[in-house]
Amino acid sequence: MKIIDLSKDYEALYCVCLEDWSEEMKEAGDHKETWYNKMKEKGLRVKLALDDQGRAVGMIEYFPIEYSIADGKDLYYINCIWVHGHKQGVGNQQKQGYGKALLEAAEEDAKALGAKGMAAHGITLPVWIPSSFYKKQGYTIADKNSIMQLLFKPFTEDALPPVFIKQVKTPQENENPGKVTLTYFLNGCCPACNLVCERAKKAAAEFGDKAVFTTVDTFDRETYLDCGAHNELYIEDRCVSTGPPLSYKKIKKLIAKRVKKLK
Repeated sequence: MKIIDLSKDYEALYCVCLEDWSEEMKEAGDHKETWYNKMKEKGLRVKLALDDQGRAVGMIEYFPIEYSIADGKDLYYINCIWVHGHKQGVGNQQKQGYGKALLEAAEEDAKALGAKGMAAHGITLPVWIPSSFYKKQGYTIADKNSIMQLLFKPFTEDALPPVFIKQVKTPQENENPGKVTLTYFLNGCCPACNLVCERAKKAAAEFGDKAVFTTVDTFDRETYLDCGAHNELYIEDRCVSTGPPLSYKKIKKLIAKRVKKLK
């Protein structure tokens, strides 16, 4: 394998999480590309894992923790690490050491940039980015929020552990009387989340003046800190976007259920 810094040749592939074969990814719009172009100026680093055929089979993105969902100082934050696990495209490449190699390369880079430690989020379930992966690489739990854990690995003795930024505000029910309100808190960093955003916008339009769709730009740091929501879909005052990306059919069904209750 070979670990490289992201180059122009691979940017389009990176912006669809190495899933250029996926028709579904095309629904996610250009939010990831927009996020990437903004974050390049804020210290975003991206590395790819290439197999012996030169195919990109894994990726890791990280940046100063000041732009993350956690509060910390002199740390870098791993926003995403992903090794292709689908049958399509390059096929399932997991459990071959790519993830560990990407993590080690990112840590060495962060140290060279002067970071005192590395932070990342993982979940307690054995699915996408399980926290157990980081624990095996020497990370410990610094904070937690439901099934999500904040992992931390210090590089220096004076490195301080980070904490999750707590959600402060949520949309209120009946913000638009006589209509169903959909609010998407959009950062743009995750194609899977962007997919839900675009599907919700399309689904809301199906109900005409009975539904209102709006986005809140949480890439703007002040806006994010004010609300504490990152990439979530709310229908009225309820967050509905936990777990795998919601299908268009499911979102439309949730809206229809609320529309029936309108007076």
